[in-house]
Amino acid sequence: QVQVVESGGGLVQPGGSLTLSCAASGRIFNVGTMGWYRQAPGRERERVATITAGGRINLAASVEGRFTISRNNAKNTVYLQMNNLKPEDTAVYYCNANLKESWGEDPTVHWGQGTQVTVSS
Repeated sequence: QVQVVESGGGLVQPGGSLTLSCAASGRIFNVGTMGWYRQAPGRERERVATITAGGRINLAASVEGRFTISRNNAKNTVYLQMNNLKPEDTAVYYCNANLKESWGEDPTVHWGQGTQVTVSS
């Protein structure tokens, strides 16, 4: 069984910084693309950033220049460094991992439970 667990959310003032972490564990053969998504109240879930196993990064336009995504393949972990946070960044942030549980199986997407980020003075 696979688990994906996020950590690092919290309350921060506008202009502040937070780092989110997400680790995939359990029955894992290999991990492909990992990513961060967010969902604000009353809005659909949106992609924030993704990173492939080879390090190719895709950032949403709304966070370019402020957020950075990175990963540690040895630890099946992905990070989201968030700088210059704005009130509109307030949302539940979800991590996902596209992974294979064993050789020969098709990859499947696994989601974490989410972590709340609130940007407010």
